[in-house]
Amino acid sequence: MIKVVAKAKLKSDVNPEDYIMLAKELVAETRKENGCLYYALHQDIKDPAIFTMLEEWEDEKALEQHNQSAHMVRILPELKKLRESGELNIYREIK
Repeated sequence: MIKVVAKAKLKSDVNPEDYIMLAKELVAETRKENGCLYYALHQDIKDPAIFTMLEEWEDEKALEQHNQSAHMVRILPELKKLRESGELNIYREIK
C-alpha cells in the first residue's frame, strides 16, 4: 500500500473557498479511479490557509496512473497557482 501526504499553504490573497472548490472536484474524480483506497482533503484547524490531501493507493502503479489522469493534469496546475508553497511525501507501508 502507498500513502501520500500532500500539504499546501495558500497565498495570503487567496480565498480558501476557491481552493476548496477545485480540490473537491479533484477528490470526486479521483475516488472513481481504480486503485484509490482513500482520497480526502483536510483543512488545518488553526490555520485555514493550510490544506492537506491524504491518499491511500493499492500500489505505485495506481498512483502513477492517477498522476497522469485527465482530471489531475487539468486541476493540479490550477491548484498550484493558488499555493504559496507545497510539500509532497509518498510512503510505502512496512510490513
